[in-house]
Amino acid sequence: MSAKYAFTKTLRELRFRFCHSGEDSAAIRTFLLRAYPTMKKNNSSIPILLREASGTLPQVYARYEFGKERSKSLQGLTDKEIEEAVSQLVKNETA
Repeated sequence: MSAKYAFTKTLRELRFRFCHSGEDSAAIRTFLLRAYPTMKKNNSSIPILLREASGTLPQVYARYEFGKERSKSLQGLTDKEIEEAVSQLVKNETA
């Protein structure tokens, strides 16, 4: 699993937004409980931010050098689909 979360050198920040209790965010909460420790252990210098707000739809943002930012909606995705989406964002800024 650790190779999946080898972040690209140009990644500066990874940010997750989701609802702390909503059904739409259940899969992202499950994913983060499982994957966050590994991501942080393998990329300790990169900020990984978790932003919980009532009624917020699940989304992930990746900020790269020079202020370039990409985002992906995680609404309706399963745990494994979220893992694939996050892996694409952290490995390649043009994904």
